[in-house]
Amino acid sequence: MLLSVLSALARLDVDPWLEAANLTRMPKETATERMASLIAALPDRPSAQPDSATVAARLVALLPRGNATNMPSRALTPGDAAAAKSRTILFVTLMALLLGAQFFMMSRQPASQVGGDAAPASSTVSPPRSGP
Repeated sequence: MLLSVLSALARLDVDPWLEAANLTRMPKETATERMASLIAALPDRPSAQPDSATVAARLVALLPRGNATNMPSRALTPGDAAAAKSRTILFVTLMALLLGAQFFMMSRQPASQVGGDAAPASSTVSPPRSGP
């Protein structure tokens, strides 16, 4: 039965995503050697399977490669921090304006409509009289 790379690494108690990230950071030759050693360590390996170095070389070739200059950095640059600060100030200002407008609109409504209930009719009005 053929194994996927995920299930093969899981059988070795290796986190496939973490291992892929580690292999990506390694030089290609070192990553190929590491992957070959993992493949060779698999239990119940069929003898008809190609050698582990060949399989490892093909798998490592599929990994994304790049040097440190094109890898995204997790640290904020001063420009990013300034942009984040200005977006935060803009957001707080807009929220204050919206809340202020809502408060203004609510204060302008008659008291009978604020609670959603209609005001009771005045009880001081007498019914019309008929005849003398």
